[in-house]
Amino acid sequence: MPELPEVETTRRGLAPHLEGRRITTLTLRRPDLRWPIPAAVRERLPGQRIEAIERRAKYLLMHTTAGSALWHLGMSGVMRVLPGATPPGPHDHVDVGLEDGRVLRFTDPRRFGCLLWQAPGEVHPLLAGLGPEPLSEAFRGETLFSASRGRRGPVKAFLMDQSVVVGVGNIYAAEALFEAGIRPTVPAGSVSRARYERLAAAVKRILGHAIERGGTTLRDFLAPDGLPGYFEQELMVYGREGEACRACGTRLKGQRLGQRATVWCPRCQR
Repeated sequence: MPELPEVETTRRGLAPHLEGRRITTLTLRRPDLRWPIPAAVRERLPGQRIEAIERRAKYLLMHTTAGSALWHLGMSGVMRVLPGATPPGPHDHVDVGLEDGRVLRFTDPRRFGCLLWQAPGEVHPLLAGLGPEPLSEAFRGETLFSASRGRRGPVKAFLMDQSVVVGVGNIYAAEALFEAGIRPTVPAGSVSRARYERLAAAVKRILGHAIERGGTTLRDFLAPDGLPGYFEQELMVYGREGEACRACGTRLKGQRLGQRATVWCPRCQR
């Protein structure tokens, strides 16, 4: 599933083409994706000017004065701005027509993505209760340390808890824990303040770097320009169980934590 850097890469790619443009048409080739597409999307979005494209966690918000279209890429979703005459394919479910003749096309073969609606002045239930953005000033080592007190579950699951911090998925949690030297299986409540400071710094650095590199190449993800991300070739532990650690040469270990494959170096991470 595309993680925060992939979604932010999509946002940055779309914003220059969409912000300030008026929506002229909306074509829905099916009534639902992961969930039914609300009637408010069809009724209120056409005719509106796109004021901004914002990311919150792994969601994209297309803001207008009438409200905001709330998108999620799911496991295989791709959003591209194309010439209006481009014929749709079998998995091209939504076209947002723009005043310059182009369309924003949402393609989602697996249909785990979504298109929902957020009314003005409201917060959609999917966004309520989310933790701070990992690249914001609100996310610090002290944030993690305070939230972890009394937590007995593994620190990796804690880091992926969206009420603690948003958008740190499996790939980047594994990489940040490696950089911070923390074994993913240790109880979250046993990690010191100093180690959480290192972990928060690692999360910020790795996510920021991944965004600059275009995200991580996943099986189904392509950036809006059709190019894959380039962070995958730099991964230290994710997906490398049984291989040699790139830092010390020790064989990497792996197990499943919370139904997710987890890999770490038994020498570098304690």
